[in-house]
Amino acid sequence: MRSNMSKPEQDQFSPRQSAVLEEALSLLVEGGEKALTTAGVARAANCSKESLYKWFGDRDGLLAAMIAYQASKVRTYEPAGGKLTREELRAHLLTFVRDLVDVLSGEVSLALNRLSIGQAGAGGGKLGRLMLERGRGPIGKRAMTLLDAGRRSGLLDFSDGGEAYQTLYGLAVSDLHVRMLLGVSPETARKEFGSRADRAVDAFLRLYGAANKWEEPRIRHA
Repeated sequence: MRSNMSKPEQDQFSPRQSAVLEEALSLLVEGGEKALTTAGVARAANCSKESLYKWFGDRDGLLAAMIAYQASKVRTYEPAGGKLTREELRAHLLTFVRDLVDVLSGEVSLALNRLSIGQAGAGGGKLGRLMLERGRGPIGKRAMTLLDAGRRSGLLDFSDGGEAYQTLYGLAVSDLHVRMLLGVSPETARKEFGSRADRAVDAFLRLYGAANKWEEPRIRHA
């Protein structure tokens, strides 16, 4: 099978910048928002504050880069010409769903979401907007590239790509993320997830698979 899965958002960061962002994410998980200072990140990453400002700008810029870097861990399809086969489309969907759940169920994403919720409750919301703009939004747009490729290949049938993606997202994640934010451990969640990726992709293909393109009859979605 051709491998066209990539991390386009991560390409904007050099290896050194990526290492700094990993340290910043670790600080957030271990110490919360108070630990996420430019001085603390510079010390943990063994770099200067000047370098941080040069690379990421102010603290909001650093948070935006952290979110984009975290989102880049969800691999997505990069078109390379030609049509997808059924096997390739299903494999790309499975990779996307597994990466998505793995990232969402990790301590880093949970820490970012808890911080975002706390700020929103205090009358803020800037981090929440960054999460949508630099995290969930780009992931969704890149996933749509795969869905569009599936449609152009005659394997998927949908009229509203956004609705199709939201269906895939809902089948994959369900209420997992909410329950983890409420205290369900990552270990329990991952064990429960088990074969959910396969079931989610199969359910999606039953809903949106083009007629006569799959082994089992698919429900045609107008």
